[in-house]
Amino acid sequence: MYLIEALPAPVDPNILEVLIEAEPATIGHFITHGIPHPEIKAHLQNVRAVGTAVTVRMPGNDGGILHYAMGCVRPGDFLVVDRCGERITAALGGAMAYAAKQAGVAGIIVDGYVTDLGELREHGVPVWSRGASAITTRVIGLDGEFCTPIHCGGVVVRAGDAVVADENGIVFLPPEQMLGLAQRAIDFQRNEKQTLARLAKGEKFPDIVGSRATIEAATRPVIPR
Repeated sequence: MYLIEALPAPVDPNILEVLIEAEPATIGHFITHGIPHPEIKAHLQNVRAVGTAVTVRMPGNDGGILHYAMGCVRPGDFLVVDRCGERITAALGGAMAYAAKQAGVAGIIVDGYVTDLGELREHGVPVWSRGASAITTRVIGLDGEFCTPIHCGGVVVRAGDAVVADENGIVFLPPEQMLGLAQRAIDFQRNEKQTLARLAKGEKFPDIVGSRATIEAATRPVIPR
């Protein structure tokens, strides 16, 4: 049985312009939720992508629901595919990646496997997955969901969430957290540049960031006997 919901409202382009400057690993200084398992890795290097989550629940080896999704996505959408624990079959390959490129998809995240790695890189659509497999899906007409809440790498993802992803990891952000966390991360990154400048002048890292003072305050003095 298939369950099809409406596409979510796209994330405001002005918010995406801010999000693209925020590194997932910097956002990870402030949150632990919304970050999927690190086994889901990028297949492109030096990549950063942001977009609106469009969710797909794709159990087993029935690829029909992902085909359907590829016919619905808009420029700037980020496909997020829940494979429901399936760890044998590749969800997509080169032809689907090319279709995604033609549709203007910002990126694809698969909590499972993909195939045709060379073609994925050739087409240039950023793809994240747990790895590659030579076994591929079929169009069977059994099951799948579109734009419903899903799980990806242990995280609940809802259609309309913002996606921020690079080669270090992925962050899913609900609408109410997007701008605040992005700006906080950008401010942190700017401050880090000042830290590097101070290090270049000879200051010590624990003195700059305050960890030495924290440790000294928490260290019990040794009382001579």
